[in-house]
Amino acid sequence: MYFSSRSAQVRNLLVAIANGSITLIILLIAPLGLAAVIINTLLVTVATYFTALTADRIILFLQGERSQRAESLNRSRAAQIQRVESNDLERRQE
Repeated sequence: MYFSSRSAQVRNLLVAIANGSITLIILLIAPLGLAAVIINTLLVTVATYFTALTADRIILFLQGERSQRAESLNRSRAAQIQRVESNDLERRQE
């Protein structure tokens, strides 16, 4: 499965916001001061974002060779298709 860096960034941000919201709701129920609730929520949000970012980088590292081979195969197939199309054009012009 391939994600662009932009879609991974958006996904990580949405996961962080969701976890931060859940934490905020849980902490508002607990009898803590407002500053403690806000600081804890922000820390959970930031920690979730960086954890997801780190997990994405580990997955990319582990898939590195396979994804590079897949990209090179796609490029070679595209080049073959382009050659076939150009050969067809040359035949039609003759």
